[in-house]
Formats: sequence, structure tokens, C-alpha cells
Amino acid sequence: MMPGNPIVHLIGEDIMVTPELVEELTATLGLDKPLHEQFLIFIQNLAAGDLGYSYHLHAPVAELILERLPWTLLLVGTALLIGYSIGVLAGAYAGWQTKQKGAKALTFIGFIISCTPPYLLGLVLFSVFVYHLGWFPFKGLYTTPDLASIMWHMTLPIATLSLFIFARNLLIMRGSVLTEKHQLYPQFARSLGASKGFVLHRHVMKNAILPIITQFAIDFGFILSGALFIEIIFSLNAMGSLMYTAILNHDYPILSGLFLVIAVMAIGANILADVLYGIIDPRIWREMQ
Repeated sequence: MMPGNPIVHLIGEDIMVTPELVEELTATLGLDKPLHEQFLIFIQNLAAGDLGYSYHLHAPVAELILERLPWTLLLVGTALLIGYSIGVLAGAYAGWQTKQKGAKALTFIGFIISCTPPYLLGLVLFSVFVYHLGWFPFKGLYTTPDLASIMWHMTLPIATLSLFIFARNLLIMRGSVLTEKHQLYPQFARSLGASKGFVLHRHVMKNAILPIITQFAIDFGFILSGALFIEIIFSLNAMGSLMYTAILNHDYPILSGLFLVIAVMAIGANILADVLYGIIDPRIWREMQ
């Protein structure tokens, strides 16, 4: 249903070919079969670990994805660790000390950033720190394959995604702490002589963090899609650029493989969130038994 034809993209629009040759190539790639037959062939190949063969890059899709996947995981994993760690702590402070100027400033900053799409945030940071200031490279994963070069190239993409994750978690944690601190158990702990910091870190945060875990399961797909856009903006040779090239060239096997991998990762994130939820709140496991 998409406009264009993968065979035309494969041959090139400026090259004149006979209709017979187009039909022959279509049959060779299996695109002349009904959709349900193509889908069954895809499932059969998938069961054998074969994600297909790229029309344009002339390589197995599984090899192409495995080559790019570690870089995307590096970007997303590091950003999740930074964004969630700082966002949870900052949100707890903003919700616990609502009347302080620092807490109000954090809430305002978090609100502004959370309303900004990741790709727009990436474009702004790219314009300021790459184009105007020249502090970071224009594109690529590294200049030379060493840790220092990789860190230099990945700093701004990771910072972009971390900021977005930080802002969303700050606001969620702030609202959760605001709700929890007015419950009876923090007041009871305070009446026993416990300090505010002790009550916050040992009691309130343990219950307030549960919505963060739920939001992680819901947001993982959105965070991953944001990472793909950021990869395109900073020209990182990872899954985002692979997907962008596949869309432009109508390379359906790559798109099918990428969507499958992203779906599996999203399902895995939901399972992980359920497990963490049960570890933090044992009542969940007791209710299931």
C-alpha cells in the first residue's frame, strides 16, 4: 500500500528496463506471491532464525541488525540509567520540598523538557553544541575505535535522551511523592523521631517509585523510538539509520526484522517491569499465589 516499488528502487529510477525484467525480479524476490503466502514464508524462515535478505545492502538482515544493535543498546541503556537515577532523586526532592525555590525550578525545567519531543531536543542541542560551539563531532560513532573517541561521539546523543527520560521521571516521581507524604505512615514515622531524610529515603520513596516502574513498561517503546530519531539526527550508524535507509529504499526485509526486534525488546521491558514491581512490593507476589 506504500507508494513506490522496491524493484524500481533496487534497479534505479533512471534506468530503463523491460516489464518482463521487472516481473522476473519481482518473482525472484517472492513479491509476486499473495500476502498471506509471503507472511507464511516469513514465519517459516523466522522459525529457522532467518530474518530475510536485504534488497539493497545485499546481506542477511540478522547480521545487519546484530551489527547495529549494540550501539543502540549502548545509547538507550546508558540514557535509561542516567535519566532514571537522576530523575527519581530529583523528583523525590521536588515532591518532598515543594516550597523551596530549587524544587520549583526543577519542576519548571522538567515540565519544559518533557513537553519537547526527543528529536526536537536533539536538534536544539545539535545546533548549539555541535554547529555553533563545535564541542562535539558532527556525525559518527567514533573517529578512531577507542573508548575516548566513542565517549566523545556518544556524549551528546546520550545527554539528549537522558534529559528527556529525566524530565518525565522527575514529574512522575514528584507527583507520587506528593501523594505518599500525606499518608499516615510518614507522619507516624516522624512522630517516632525519624528525620525527614530517613522517612523520605526509607519509607516514602519505596512506595513512590512503583508508578515509575509501571511507566517504564509503558514508555519503553516510546523511548526506543526516540533513540532511533536521535541516531538519525546525530548520524549514528546504528538501528535508527538502518531503519531510515530501509524506509527510503523500500527494503521490507530490514523493516520487518527491525520491527520484530523492537517488539521483542518492548515485551522484554514489560516483563522486567513486572518482575521489579514484585521485588519492590512483595504484596504483588502474595496476591498472585
